[in-house]
Amino acid sequence: MQILLLADIHGNYPALRAIDAFFSQTSFDAIVNCGDSVVFAPFSNEVINWLIARKTISILGNTDKKVIKLLQGQTFAKPSKEEKRIMYFHAARQLSRQCGDYLQSLGISAELPLTPIDHDPEKHKGNQLGIFHGSPAKPHEFLFDTTPRDRFAELARDYPYKAIVTGHSHTPYHFEVNGTHFINPGSAGRMFDGNPAVGCAVLTCKESQVEVQHYRIDYDVPQVVAELARQQLPQIYQAMYLEGKKLN
Repeated sequence: MQILLLADIHGNYPALRAIDAFFSQTSFDAIVNCGDSVVFAPFSNEVINWLIARKTISILGNTDKKVIKLLQGQTFAKPSKEEKRIMYFHAARQLSRQCGDYLQSLGISAELPLTPIDHDPEKHKGNQLGIFHGSPAKPHEFLFDTTPRDRFAELARDYPYKAIVTGHSHTPYHFEVNGTHFINPGSAGRMFDGNPAVGCAVLTCKESQVEVQHYRIDYDVPQVVAELARQQLPQIYQAMYLEGKKLN
């Protein structure tokens, strides 16, 4: 199997178009999206339509959940910074009915078989890919490449998947701990390391072997910046996308 791994797209449709172009000669068995599909870049409808068209296996991230609250007539206390709140309310107002319904249909986790399984999936959890936003234990837990390996060992013990893919930290990594492969593809819409190029990864599973290749792909940053300006959204986000940094 060959699987495209995405996370933290954050409404960045030009980034997805660049990923499409980069892998135009590759046929994936599945596309996985670890959540935070909307908010910050101003193309949430285009992103969700892209996910739907490709039958992407998607889950919810924290930004998605807040937008769902707004769609359901609720509100939230955090984030409290005005420039952030503007982006959440803007995304909720912009979403079409179809895209809003799709977002509300998603769960907080998913599983994908990496090898054929019989009628008892629990028996073969060790051959599956677990898909989460923050971590299997806590949807909003940040897992970095610098997180103590003891924490990954705990997760491998409590969630015995063949591989676990997460997002949320926007930090690419791949390593194996106690037989479980932990993967973060980086952010497919908003990297924070000073390089605006977006991040994604490809997981290849051959029999019992798991291989992961990370990619950084240039995309049309000026298009995102121009649309932010056109829609009169807070200027700080133009700088964030140009510099590839989290500035607030």
